[in-house]
Parts: sequence; C-alpha cells; structure tokens
Amino acid sequence: MHKSRLGTVVIDCQTEQVDTAADFWSKALGWPSEPLSDSNDSNYRELETPLSEVKVLVQVVSHPSRVHIDIETNNIEAEVQRL
Repeated sequence: MHKSRLGTVVIDCQTEQVDTAADFWSKALGWPSEPLSDSNDSNYRELETPLSEVKVLVQVVSHPSRVHIDIETNNIEAEVQRL
C-alpha cells in the first residue's frame, strides 16, 4: 500500500518582492524565513517551522495570490488513482 502525506503549505504571493512577502508571513506566523537551502531559485523563501509542523514556503507568482498544498507520496500513480 502506498503512503501519502501533506508535505508543504505554499503561500503564493503575486509580487516581485519575495523578501517583503516572506517577512510579512514570518511576522504573521512567528517563524523566521530563509532562502531554500537546496535551491538556487530566488522565487522561494522557507519559513523555519518546528519539526512537528508542516513545512511552509512563500513563493513569488504571476497569478493572483492564494495558498496551495503539496502532497508527498511514494507512488504517484496509485495516489492519482486514489484521488
């Protein structure tokens, strides 16, 4: 049986200022922000959530601002079928 879980809450921000958006969400949620450690993509900032919490990313986008979730799975085909 495959396993899936909520991986990340992604806050999409329609802005060109990723640091300003990340600073807002950092203050709102009480977690510091930092660039992604494993990426050269400057469109993202990660909030330093406790290990017991879901990961939160702030992402610069061109579409209207919104929030989406990323689901992680060990079997994409099975998860697509389940959904």
